[in-house]
Amino acid sequence: MHNQKTIQELQKEVDDYISQFKEGYFSPLALTARLTEELGELAREINHYYGEKPKKSSEEEKTVEEELGDVLFVLICMANSLEIDLQTAHDRVMNKFNTRDKDRWTKKEGEIQ
Repeated sequence: MHNQKTIQELQKEVDDYISQFKEGYFSPLALTARLTEELGELAREINHYYGEKPKKSSEEEKTVEEELGDVLFVLICMANSLEIDLQTAHDRVMNKFNTRDKDRWTKKEGEIQ
């Protein structure tokens, strides 16, 4: 069974890792470039598994899970470098979805409204 971690624990774990290095976090611009790069790698994997473009035999085997992990790591780095609490960011976006967008999608039968 996996050890369940809170968002705060994930942010602290990444911060503890990055804090060991003199260079620290990359700039927001560099992190945006890294995030874009990792998102591109995720898109390649999605395309290989679910799309019409099979992998070349010479390409390294990676997984969607691994690429999502890379995206999450860079996203946490960006949040930490900008001193953004991802739990607060998440709560704000969920509040937006549950208020402004509450009637945007068709609810399943029997679902709590």
